[in-house]
Amino acid sequence: MSSPAASPVNPVSESRRSPYAVLAVSLVGISFAAPLIRLSAADPLVIATWRLGLSLLIVATALLATGSWREWRTLATADYGLAAGGGVLLALHFWSWNASLRYTSVAASVALVNLQPVIIATASAWWLRESPSRRQWTGIGLAVLGALAVGVADVPGGPAGLGPALFGGTDGAGGSRALFGDALALLGAATAAGYYLIGRRIRQRLALWPYVALVYGAAFVTCVVLAGITARPLMPQPPRELAIFAGLAAGPMLLGHTGMNWALGHLPAFVVNLTTLGEPIGATVLAAVLPGIAEVPGTGTFVGGGVLLVGVLLAARR
Repeated sequence: MSSPAASPVNPVSESRRSPYAVLAVSLVGISFAAPLIRLSAADPLVIATWRLGLSLLIVATALLATGSWREWRTLATADYGLAAGGGVLLALHFWSWNASLRYTSVAASVALVNLQPVIIATASAWWLRESPSRRQWTGIGLAVLGALAVGVADVPGGPAGLGPALFGGTDGAGGSRALFGDALALLGAATAAGYYLIGRRIRQRLALWPYVALVYGAAFVTCVVLAGITARPLMPQPPRELAIFAGLAAGPMLLGHTGMNWALGHLPAFVVNLTTLGEPIGATVLAAVLPGIAEVPGTGTFVGGGVLLVGVLLAARR
């Protein structure tokens, strides 16, 4: 596999930005997702469809302004298939993780979906020939544990209740329902992992805007199809919801996901993906200061956040 420096991604212009600085901005962007979704009354699938559709309008403008759409001519058929597959995986991630919360506990869902850095690191060693060092594995483990602590800090029973949450206690029907939700959360982790791995693979050969246009476009079409199958009406939407959707497109999608997709051209997928584990910290801070939510974090959130940051620093260092 070619290195970023040897790819047609215009390394001269892209190298002027620090990947870690871009990831810091991306973290701010994705941190707005949970608070904005919390303020919305729309169905999660409708939210995902609108945020993707509105972000595509900006992506299309950038694509035309830069003329980078011409790079599509250099792609092989397999690359188009991979990019489209990445978009489908992104859409399935949006759906499966949100849907998991209807069947299993928040603690179980957070614990399982946050396994994605482990999945990515393992698959990177096999598919991308990018193996984490022992120190990076330690950092990944700490980051996952810290993210889990943040996720379950405010859940009744805390970490002690995670086992019953995963398996639904002793009730047979409740257990089956919880296990189905757990499976959806694991699907959310696996689909997110595939999305980042594909991004790392193709971003080393394709510039940012033509890549995200393909991926976001495929994700948008997938969400529209899923909305049709599940009878989720996409229109009309009140002005308040449209404003929230626009905020999601500008923050979590363009600053967040697009920034991380840019970083995938310069850093291993497992390092970029660790940025998403910091989302609960940023979202918690925003939820505490936004008047419409005003949720003050507990001590467990700060402890877990500290462990997470230490893990990210260990994993990000070469």
